[in-house]
Amino acid sequence: MKIGSYEVLSLEAGSFSLDGGAMFGVVPWVFWSRTNPPDERQRIKLATRCWLIKGNGKTILVDDGNGTKWSDKLKDIYNLDYKNSDLLSSLRRAGVAPADITDVILTHLHFDHAGGSTTMENGKLVPAFPHARYYVQRKQWELSQNPTEKDRGSFMRDDYMPLMEHKVLELVDGECEIFPGIELLVTNGHTNSQQLPKISDGKTSMLFCCDLLPTTTHIPWPYVMGYDVRPLVTIEEKKEIFG
Repeated sequence: MKIGSYEVLSLEAGSFSLDGGAMFGVVPWVFWSRTNPPDERQRIKLATRCWLIKGNGKTILVDDGNGTKWSDKLKDIYNLDYKNSDLLSSLRRAGVAPADITDVILTHLHFDHAGGSTTMENGKLVPAFPHARYYVQRKQWELSQNPTEKDRGSFMRDDYMPLMEHKVLELVDGECEIFPGIELLVTNGHTNSQQLPKISDGKTSMLFCCDLLPTTTHIPWPYVMGYDVRPLVTIEEKKEIFG
């Protein structure tokens, strides 16, 4: 899709599964299971999608999925599946190599959004996109250094600590226009300072909704994840942005 001077492409980066009850919080099983049928372990399958934004001399990636640094045990728990698509293959189909990426906007640092930020090279963890600057909100970074008991399992330090060690991580303070025509909206219901890129050209706008709206089934206001640290705030943010 073309918006202003940017070409925006949605990339498939594999799939994984999470507990259906956790994904829908207080919404009864009888409702969410109609659109998201669970497997025998009550998990629902979720696509991992990223944005590729090209224009103004930039090749920008928004989120980078689960990555590949997973033990066999965790692969089984989360039902990780790259048979039909993975991020690097999707980038290749778009004619883009990892070294071509100039910037990576991380909406937040949970493993399913930042897991592809680093990769193992000669036994060491390094940034997966060697020429890129990575961007995350400062308050999200601070939370990642000392997560709460509720969200500790969502943060995996191998995904983001090497970015700081290699001095490629930029900490952003609040809402801003990070690049011409690309604005960052900040929400706090799902996690501290989740940043949502919004591309506008004065006529058309496109928002990367991320975990403010994790599936189309979550469009109704009360459909909020059990993972959200402030579910009532999520509802108000959905009303403000989409209402």
